[in-house]
Amino acid sequence: MGQGLQFFLWTIYPYLALASFFIGIIVRFKWFPYQITAKSSELMERKLLIIGSICFHVGIIMVFFGHVAGIIIPKAWTDAFGITNEQYHLFAMVMGGIAGVLALVGMFVLTYRRFTNKRVFAMSSLSDLIVNLSLLTEMLLGMASSFIAGPLNPSFNYRTSIAIWFRQIWVLQPDWHLMLNVPTLFKIHVFVGFLIFMFFPYTRLIHAIALPYQYLYRRFIVYRRKPRIGA
Repeated sequence: MGQGLQFFLWTIYPYLALASFFIGIIVRFKWFPYQITAKSSELMERKLLIIGSICFHVGIIMVFFGHVAGIIIPKAWTDAFGITNEQYHLFAMVMGGIAGVLALVGMFVLTYRRFTNKRVFAMSSLSDLIVNLSLLTEMLLGMASSFIAGPLNPSFNYRTSIAIWFRQIWVLQPDWHLMLNVPTLFKIHVFVGFLIFMFFPYTRLIHAIALPYQYLYRRFIVYRRKPRIGA
């Protein structure tokens, strides 16, 4: 892979993806707020939806916080608390494995359901199908990166390469050289992750950040029994 392509992938491409993400969110919420929905297909099929949805959402929340701990929190911070590299990676492998399996199983069930149930498939848009396949692919890549590429490259430490590069993106100083020696599976995992960020606002995924915050301060709804006439 030429250096020009490497520079594009790890310097320009992330900003294109993030620009699409943030601009898309602003456009959707400002001009198309009533199109933000998860479009539930529960009436079409319920059993697999419940199993897949619970596994996926519990798993993906754990995966999210695992990524925050592994990428956002610098290695120097855990070192300061006396957490050795071996202890950190053991904990990450165990908890990440549990979270990854949960999310992967959930996404597999949801994807299987969407593609094999005729009624669910008929009401699915092209973007729905792409979302399912993209998330399933990303999770497979994540598991393969952690449990195949990682052990095959024992000298590789994502906390001293990918994590630093990712944090540098937010201060507009990404050092693309940090990604040069990253194993291929990790690179593809990162690439697909930013690709999902790129089309996130234009799919049903947007519902993940459309939290009904008004519920935090709205008045309680009081129900009163209708009085009987003549009582």
